[in-house]
Amino acid sequence: MVVPLYAAAVANNNNRYTPLDLFRANEKELATDEYNNKVKRQWSQKALHGRHPYDLSRQYVDIEALNKWLTSADLFTETEGFLTAIQDQVILTRNYNKYILKQPNTNELCRRCGKELETIQHITAACEQLAPTEYVKRHGGVANVIHQKLAEAAELIEDRSPYYKYTPTNILEPQHNYGQNNTF
Repeated sequence: MVVPLYAAAVANNNNRYTPLDLFRANEKELATDEYNNKVKRQWSQKALHGRHPYDLSRQYVDIEALNKWLTSADLFTETEGFLTAIQDQVILTRNYNKYILKQPNTNELCRRCGKELETIQHITAACEQLAPTEYVKRHGGVANVIHQKLAEAAELIEDRSPYYKYTPTNILEPQHNYGQNNTF
């Protein structure tokens, strides 16, 4: 199996800048399925980052669709980085402080509701204090994106503004003139 050109270029120019020492790595090993499986196994065994590969291995997960947002979501770099951090579960929650950073005197209950453990899952989908405000706002933002995409597909709007600036109108009508008495 041939090593991809970019992998060989990175390995040849590594110059021991990283602990991986790619310069001395066996090029044949880098390209084998055995090596890739070994890396995936090591990744999935990590306490923190192992959740993502585990989730990817689930039967119902469409890996291509799951990662499509990385190439086609029109996100700011900072937003993409923040979303990746959330996905990797490296956001500074109280649960993260107590169990990953090993800060023993950390109160692990949610800062907002004080009833459940403050985890990424709790913050994004289960906090009763965030449900009436932030979750509704997030839901409305998603609905705006869908509205904009449908309106563009139906050619009901011409001006494509960024998704975060788009405000849907209650009624959209085609801009075409089909006759003087036709209304929609």
